[in-house]
Amino acid sequence: MIKYEVMFILDPTLDDEKKDATVETVKGIIATEGEVGNVDVWGMRKLAYPIEKKNEGYYVVIEFKAQPTLPKELDRRLKISDNVMRHLIVNKDEK
Repeated sequence: MIKYEVMFILDPTLDDEKKDATVETVKGIIATEGEVGNVDVWGMRKLAYPIEKKNEGYYVVIEFKAQPTLPKELDRRLKISDNVMRHLIVNKDEK
């Protein structure tokens, strides 16, 4: 198992239930083929530049362990999600 970290920014106009549901969905995707580690919710933060005419976003960082095939599937699912504005998956084991 390889250590990864995914950071994603949710649409700030979503209500709290949808934000929590999206975080749970991502954790569920990871749990199918890996282990969810630390979940760090940063909350609302100012963006470095406007995305979709929005100046703020709801940041979430999740550490996880998984096989090399999972990040590709997670990337695909986050790209098609309407709730996620941006995301980044990082391999923490790679030097």
